[in-house]
Amino acid sequence: MSRYFGLVVRGVIGWAICGATVGFGRQLVSMNATLVAHAVVAPLAFGILTWNYFRKYPDASAGATALAMLAIVVVLDALVVAPVFERSYAMFRSLIGTWVPFASILVVSYLVGRTAGRAPGPRSV
Repeated sequence: MSRYFGLVVRGVIGWAICGATVGFGRQLVSMNATLVAHAVVAPLAFGILTWNYFRKYPDASAGATALAMLAIVVVLDALVVAPVFERSYAMFRSLIGTWVPFASILVVSYLVGRTAGRAPGPRSV
């Protein structure tokens, strides 16, 4: 059970980092610059979180982990961000604002999981 809880916690942390990037970006720079920053921060954050997850659970499935990370973000965006913060589902029409980050989260999480699951070194149990 702790394995799944750890995955969900990491997914929610990544989602919160993405939300903070967009929230602060809107206050500091243009929306276009914010969306580009989000498209860069999302895979970096999820890459680090996935690496951390695989250091603890090296036998986890890279594909299932990547899909879970993506699912957490999509569900939270659809159930929280769009209706509560944006008050619209228009965000899902944005390639750079939504679909590029979604795709990069999936790909980076998968690739990091494949690499980290095989990486030598100390692992905590």
